[in-house]
Amino acid sequence: MTLTRTDFYIDGAWVAPLAPRTLEVIDPSDESVAAIVSLGSAADVDRAVAAARRAFPAWAATSQAERRAALVRLEEVYKARYDEMAEAISKEMGAPIDFARRLQAAAGLEEVTGAIAALDRFHFERPLNPDGSGDRLFWEPIGVCGLITPWNWPMNQIALKVAPALAVGCTVVLKPSEIAPLSGLLFAEMIHEAGFPPGVFNLVVGDGPTVGEAMSNHPDIDMMSFTGSTRAGAAVMRACAGTIKKVALELGGKSPNLIFADADVEAAVKRGTLAVMGNTGQSCNAPTRMLVERPVYDKAVEIAAAIAAKTEVGPASKPGRHIGPVVSEAQRDKIRNLILIGIQEGARLVAGGPDAPEGLEKGYFVRPTVFADVTNDMTIAREEIFGPVLSIIPFDTEEEAIAIANDTPYGLSSRLETGDPARVRRVARAIRAGMVHVNGVPRTPGAPFGGYKQSGIGREGGTFGLEDFLELKSVTGWPDPA
Repeated sequence: MTLTRTDFYIDGAWVAPLAPRTLEVIDPSDESVAAIVSLGSAADVDRAVAAARRAFPAWAATSQAERRAALVRLEEVYKARYDEMAEAISKEMGAPIDFARRLQAAAGLEEVTGAIAALDRFHFERPLNPDGSGDRLFWEPIGVCGLITPWNWPMNQIALKVAPALAVGCTVVLKPSEIAPLSGLLFAEMIHEAGFPPGVFNLVVGDGPTVGEAMSNHPDIDMMSFTGSTRAGAAVMRACAGTIKKVALELGGKSPNLIFADADVEAAVKRGTLAVMGNTGQSCNAPTRMLVERPVYDKAVEIAAAIAAKTEVGPASKPGRHIGPVVSEAQRDKIRNLILIGIQEGARLVAGGPDAPEGLEKGYFVRPTVFADVTNDMTIAREEIFGPVLSIIPFDTEEEAIAIANDTPYGLSSRLETGDPARVRRVARAIRAGMVHVNGVPRTPGAPFGGYKQSGIGREGGTFGLEDFLELKSVTGWPDPA
């Protein structure tokens, strides 16, 4: 049965759009209509922003303890409706249901929990100098925040923006991806159930050229936080320029994975290949350029090809550890075209290819694909494919590896595999990226997420994510406490 969710959440209530305009949400596993939602207008944005503006003074004036308590209530509601969230994400963007439960839904809950932990560590008032002297510094909520989130990790990105913004006293207007809006609508229900005051959180579904642009241009929005493509991020920046808004951007990537001959090559290649195939390649930080030192290059190609060949593909509703479809027909066609371009430009196809996986002609499925003998000037090494496609590039020296790694307009993430501690220190410092993962060690909760160059502006996660939504004030002559 097709789900109908045509209302928006504005000022603490579900309200109909001012001008009816519907959109079908397509299940990427079978191309059926999963849901019908509304697309908002600039007038709907005006309503949501007005509600957020009215709510801001009172919410900003609440105590740190009151805001923390509200987030804890949200955390508990999320836990109670966890399976609903996993099912919504699986249906809207094609994440296999076990993956949605294990990682996609979990990521959103972890960001709410992380915001609570960051709030506990944050001091909104401190002296300039460690000895207590100098100006008094105050971190204050910036105001009404417009949040635009993507479809690939929908709840992770929503919670990664909403939870810290609310934690510090901002009010928000959220535009989730219109391709995958069901998780965002469910999150709005959770916010309501958790008892946040009317107007503190508002949600309008819509497309970028209409709702996204109206938010970015809006004179009563103080900040825009956007996650998505670099092209769309540039459009948000241009639109924000007229009102000199603060802008936070988490954009694209073409992350390198440097594997040296002194690494545990089998483990390193397996980790790197699976990281590209996970979430069907739809992760901005996926290590899609595997740079391998020449003595172990052939071995690495063989291992990666074998892993891709063994990676199962199937519908999102099927239990198991397979990968699902990509999110849309347009995304599938883009990925297949880029695979064809890789072949045409001379890369050696060692796994996968542009055809549909066997038995999966219906749905937006892509074969796990590996290219060898890629050069860094090829299209598949330059463009963010956003699918399960790995490019393997050989190198001869450490200096060459660093040069290839940094030869990209992006700088979001990177990986480094080596058994030499001195090399870790040299290469990790030399890579121009916001994150370096060394020898498979996972990121620490609360570590900053974000990148250099065209991968964005600002950092999300932990106390760094709180700071994105704050203004800093300095006051001279602050009286000593009585």
